Amino acid sequence: MSLHKTLATAQRVLQQLSHDPRTLALVLLVPAILLTILKFVFQGNIFLFDNLAPMILGIFPLIMMFIITSVATLRERTIGTLDRLMTYPMSKLDFIFGYAIAFAVLALLQAIIASGVVLGFLGVTVLGGTLPLILSAVVAALLGTALGLFMSAFATSEFQAVQFMPAFIFPQLLTCGLFVARDHMAKVLQWFADVMPLTYGVDAMKQVTAYAGWTGVLSRDLLVVIGYGIVALILGSITIRRQE
Repeated sequence: MSLHKTLATAQRVLQQLSHDPRTLALVLLVPAILLTILKFVFQGNIFLFDNLAPMILGIFPLIMMFIITSVATLRERTIGTLDRLMTYPMSKLDFIFGYAIAFAVLALLQAIIASGVVLGFLGVTVLGGTLPLILSAVVAALLGTALGLFMSAFATSEFQAVQFMPAFIFPQLLTCGLFVARDHMAKVLQWFADVMPLTYGVDAMKQVTAYAGWTGVLSRDLLVVIGYGIVALILGSITIRRQE
């Protein structure tokens, strides 16, 4: 793996995205817009919104980055860009981590904008502070990026790539503890939630919301999410076939 080639790949992806303003708007603005709409949905119960908003801030970016990354990577595969790149002296990890870095930049911008809207415009109070909130949102978005890169290998069309989102993300969304406490679910669903990464992303946001200081549980949750992301990136690199 070469740092120079990885950064060159990231630069190429960012240049491509800079010429696609609709995708940039979708990535950077949609989570903030959805959270704003949600504020007015819960206008009669602001207390509930204040509790839900930080957790949803860890979910919307993950979903958006999953969709964008899986579709963008699949496009590289289907139009032959990936095949051409793999004829060069570039490792699979150079390609996959280059994409991860490029989308990490978008994830950071997305998290800053969404967190600014939540804390500023929407007036949500988070005991943990701004930095842990943004960091947790970035880690969640990076997980979505890594999972999107991995799942794109199993799709043959952009439509299929989008279909993987409800098939893979929605079961995690329903069992992560956002709607019902996990210990109130059936045992099999508790076991499922315990091994799914979104559970730990939501738990990290709960820690940021409920505790003023940095807790050991928050560190554990973020490390688990980062670990899942790294594993997904490595598995994604394995699915890339070297062209001769």
